[in-house]
Amino acid sequence: MNNFRIVVFGGLIVLAIFLMSLFYVDERELAIKFRFGEIIESDYAPGLHVKIPVVNNVLLFPKQILTINNPQELFLTKEKKNLFVDFFIKWKIDDVADYYRATRGEQVLAAQRLLEIVKDGIRAEFAKRTVPEVVTAERRELMDEMLAKSRVDAKQLGINVVDVRVKRIEFSDEVSESVFNRMRQERVRVAAELRAEGAENAEQIRADADRQRTVILAEAYRDAEKVRGQGDAISADTYAQAYQKDEEFYRFYRSIRAYKGAFGQGNDILVLDADNDFFQYLNKSKSN
Repeated sequence: MNNFRIVVFGGLIVLAIFLMSLFYVDERELAIKFRFGEIIESDYAPGLHVKIPVVNNVLLFPKQILTINNPQELFLTKEKKNLFVDFFIKWKIDDVADYYRATRGEQVLAAQRLLEIVKDGIRAEFAKRTVPEVVTAERRELMDEMLAKSRVDAKQLGINVVDVRVKRIEFSDEVSESVFNRMRQERVRVAAELRAEGAENAEQIRADADRQRTVILAEAYRDAEKVRGQGDAISADTYAQAYQKDEEFYRFYRSIRAYKGAFGQGNDILVLDADNDFFQYLNKSKSN
């Protein structure tokens, strides 16, 4: 019975030693094996691996992409204007041995050091640019240059900076007022240009309208004079033909028209000698 217990106890010890000699690396993990505190291996593929109990110990670290969210941070632009920037960092462990040597494997310390590297990069790029350049089309170029520099610096920590993105840029009160003033001045300038263009176009339209009016009136007067001349010609020809057909009747008709024109206004006074030729047909009427 005692022998059986000894065998069982020995078997358990052997099993425990065997289990302590194995460690498993997941696909989402990176592993470092130490020998009395010294790194001896760090390039482990996922799966089951062997170690020597007591002599070796193993630390596991996350392999997936991690995120650092940074609250509002103050940065100065080229004009010494303050901007509040919210950004986040996507990163992962690239060389687990370098990562451990630089940070002792502490993720909080790694995040702090990486955050300082990225902030230094943003600070350097902001210092080269004005406020409009930071908040408009050049922001993508700014972030690309900052990201390239941060990746180089983060290599010393065994870290790969996957991406850095700005979530929000807010102006300080001083910058806000300056930007709004610039926007107002720009709108005033654009409005003045539009008014000037409108006034110029209005003058051109008026000048063109006056020119067309002058041309239309001249053409109308020309056509009217032409029609009037044609009418006078027809009238003269008609009178001539009438005169040739019946001279006496023509004279009588012309006198009647003259009487109508002379006495047709009601308040007109005409002082003439009664024997004047103008009244010859009236005198004839009285004698008859």
